[in-house]
Amino acid sequence: MIHEKRKKVVFKHYDQNQPMLLPPSLDDLVPANHPVRVVNEVIERIDIGVLELGYKGGGASSYHPRLLLKVLVYAYLRNIYSSRKIEQALQENVHFMWLAGNARPDHNTLADFRSKRLKDHLEKIFSQVVLLLVEEGAVSLREVILDGTKIEANANRYTFVWAKTVERNKQRIREQLRDVWKYVERASAEEEQAPNEPDFEAVDPEAVTRAVRAIDEELLKAEPDAKTRQRVRKLRRELPGRAAKVEAQERMLDGRRSSSKTDHDATFMRMKEDHLGNGQLRPAYNVQLATEGHFLTGYTLTQSAGDTTALPEHVGKMIETYGTEPESVTADAGYGSEENYAYLEKRAIKAFVKFPGFDSGKPKGKFAADNFQYDAETDTYRCPAGHVMEFSEDRVKTTQNGRKQNVKIYRTEACGGCPMRAECSKGEGGRSIERNEEVLRHRRKAREMLESEKGVERRKQRYEVEAVIGNIKENKKFRRFLLRGLAKVQIEIGLIAIAHNLQRLATV
Repeated sequence: MIHEKRKKVVFKHYDQNQPMLLPPSLDDLVPANHPVRVVNEVIERIDIGVLELGYKGGGASSYHPRLLLKVLVYAYLRNIYSSRKIEQALQENVHFMWLAGNARPDHNTLADFRSKRLKDHLEKIFSQVVLLLVEEGAVSLREVILDGTKIEANANRYTFVWAKTVERNKQRIREQLRDVWKYVERASAEEEQAPNEPDFEAVDPEAVTRAVRAIDEELLKAEPDAKTRQRVRKLRRELPGRAAKVEAQERMLDGRRSSSKTDHDATFMRMKEDHLGNGQLRPAYNVQLATEGHFLTGYTLTQSAGDTTALPEHVGKMIETYGTEPESVTADAGYGSEENYAYLEKRAIKAFVKFPGFDSGKPKGKFAADNFQYDAETDTYRCPAGHVMEFSEDRVKTTQNGRKQNVKIYRTEACGGCPMRAECSKGEGGRSIERNEEVLRHRRKAREMLESEKGVERRKQRYEVEAVIGNIKENKKFRRFLLRGLAKVQIEIGLIAIAHNLQRLATV
């Protein structure tokens, strides 16, 4: 066998002990167009006076808040969210070392700055970053493209409080008190003056204690049997504690339908990302995001699973923050309510906002009220079975936000032998539907706007906010908050928003 002559292999020189005449500068190791330089430049330009005022002075020296802010923003840009991992990066990553000037704050300092020092101030810092983008011509604040996404809370997925359960527990307490009171009334039946019934509606520790005491006093007059005395002693021992627990749970719920026991501000919501694949509810926050040109121009956190009620708060906050009103708002059908259309109309903001059934022309479901045929001449509806529904009454409804709505009710009594009854109506009487003239007017106007040349363009642009949400959840792997409580969670989403904008700025 003939062997080919092997060529000589040349390796690059490698010597860990090679002395240097001058130590290298960290600045030489950071490329000129690197995102870390964008973070450094932008954070240097913003005013952080509100952060500096939070330091009392005296004692040991502190790390400068501008340094810590730079480090946190760059960490979130690099998908590093743990304070311990940020501490590690400051010791090992040349970009972090350059940004911090070789300072090495530990994880406690970073965590304390993030959760305490930035509280109530990060939204102002974010708005300054957005205004810098306006100066650079990257955004104009004339357009708002709005959408919401749910991000899981840092809470136990299986420990929760439900409003319905709390109400049932309150009712049980009332029933137990009333049940014993019935014995008092029976025992006092022969007396000329019946005892005054205590207040059993209020279920708090003081009210329950007063009710039990009143029952106890009346029972002493009636000479109850041993079993009844034992029952009252048990109520006296247990009910105030149960009432205190119910009261604490009501405070935790704060008007919501559910709450997490490990993050009281989190609400259980049905999410698209489901670890079990069965549509399970998880503790989460609803994050509302506004974009323009793939930059984030505003964010709002809500504790409600639905997007419908979030639009006025979000747009109103942007107007207050930037001192200017957008020319248009673009959003999907989740925001297509009478209240939102009226809010935008009042402010003369163009509403490129879909409503349920816009794409198909009809709402889902054959028996949805909007699918019934309306005859304007006779002011009647006709159901899918062909029965006529006549005007019955005017009614005033109140929305979740307290807005009054005038609706007309139409009914039919021809449902008795209808073969479609089981699918159409679950009530015992005839089917009824509502007609809201204002909603219909707003929807006609919305359709006209959305089907215009400008509207078609806006509908295409609407997907940019979904791309931003996808970037945050998929590319940045930010699907679950690290901190707990609404105030601290707002800090995290603010850092994500700033990091997203600076990363975007570094690539345009």
